[in-house]
Parts: sequence; C-alpha cells; structure tokens
Amino acid sequence: MKIQGQAALVTGGASGLGAATARELARRGAKVAILDLNTALGEKVAAEIGGIALKCDITDTYSVTAALDAAEKAHGPARIVMNIAGIGTAKRVVQKDGSPAPLEDFERVIRVNLIGTYNVIRLAAARIVALDPLEDGERGVFVNTASAAAFDGQVGQEAYSASKGGLAAMTLPLARDLAQFGVRACTIAPGLFLTPLLAELPQAVQESLAASIPFPKRLGKPAEFGHLAASIVENLSLNGEVIRLDGALRMAAR
Repeated sequence: MKIQGQAALVTGGASGLGAATARELARRGAKVAILDLNTALGEKVAAEIGGIALKCDITDTYSVTAALDAAEKAHGPARIVMNIAGIGTAKRVVQKDGSPAPLEDFERVIRVNLIGTYNVIRLAAARIVALDPLEDGERGVFVNTASAAAFDGQVGQEAYSASKGGLAAMTLPLARDLAQFGVRACTIAPGLFLTPLLAELPQAVQESLAASIPFPKRLGKPAEFGHLAASIVENLSLNGEVIRLDGALRMAAR
C-alpha cells in the first residue's frame, strides 16, 4: 500500500517506538492519529508531525470507538493501524518472602498488551473491511508489536512473555481471517531498544545490555522500528509474519 495520503492510527504513539512510527508514517505522507493515554506527550508529537492526538484506553471499547470516530472525522477512514501501546512488568512467580505473585499484575499485562491490541483490531477491522479496495484488492494493514521476550522470556517475565507470545501466535490466524477482505496483518518482535524506559537506566547498564546483542552492538533505535513498520505497509507480500528486529539477540535467562 502506498502510504502517501492514507489515514493511519498509531496506538502508544506518544513516545518510544510508537512516536518513532508516527513520525515515519508522517514523513511518508500519511495523516496520522496518535491514540494514547498520555495526551500531553501525544499532542507534542502530533504538533511536530502535523497529526492529531486522541486520548484512548485500548482496553475500553467505548474509548477506542470514540477515538476511531474522531480520527475518521479528522482524516477520513484509516487503512493503516499500528498497534504499539503496551506495558511491561517483571515479577517472579514466587516472591522473595515466599508469597505467590499477585494475580492482578498478570491479568493487567495480559489485558493491556493482548486483549487491548485485539480490541483495537476488531473495532478497526470492522470499518476497514467496508472500504473500497485499492490496487491489488487491498483494503488495509495491521502491524502489531510483540517482543523478543515472546520467544526467550527472562526470569520474572511470565506475564509479559505470555502477552507478547499471544500476539505472535495470533498473527497468522488474523492474517488468514482477514485475507478474504484484502487486509494484511504482521507483527514486529523488537529486542532491546533505546526507549524512554531504557534511557533512564545508568549508562553502564545500557552498555551491558548492548554488549549482549551480536550486531549491531548497540541498543536498537526507535526509528529503525518505525522504518520496518512503514516498510511492512508498503510491501504487499508481507502478511501473516512475525519479524524479529533484534540484531540476532537471543536473551539469556536473566
């Protein structure tokens, strides 16, 4: 799909990988709507790229529907959906004091990362399939965000790995489900990227993390994620695929 002139939605677009993706789509001519709970940061990025920022809780059907309505009113029907919003946590199954990990923590991560992403997909897909087809019969494309932790999760990452593993596993059936409408779906599984969260770590810790990456021996740049996400949109044959973007990293147990 040619990005120029298309309306695009980016969940989690206020910072990190989402902001970089919003910038790349805008650079290629898309009309970008940033869907994020952090409206202050979202509006800052939106002003920079000539887009709009909408407050959105991806786990809430009403919130997502309202955001989709507002984005469509401003930019027209969206054919490009970037699902990048997510949260992380790390808690051992059995805590240091011998108590079990709180179930609420596990449920929250699954609800945001997996269920929230699916919520956006189902609501946006119902709109996209009703659009007129473009060249080659294509109507739209979803790009979801998993993680290298979906495959080599570390100690304490049960919730995060389960949520991202669910997204990876959902990719092929999602692509098969939507193929009849000319809608594609792919997932990016990033490794260690220099997001605002990692940037807060001491420099020595950042360097230690970077040293574990075979090549390039540095943390990934958010712009590299955005470039891949946009490239997936433009390459019609990319469908039903989970793409690791990690410099050949295979994470150790801890």
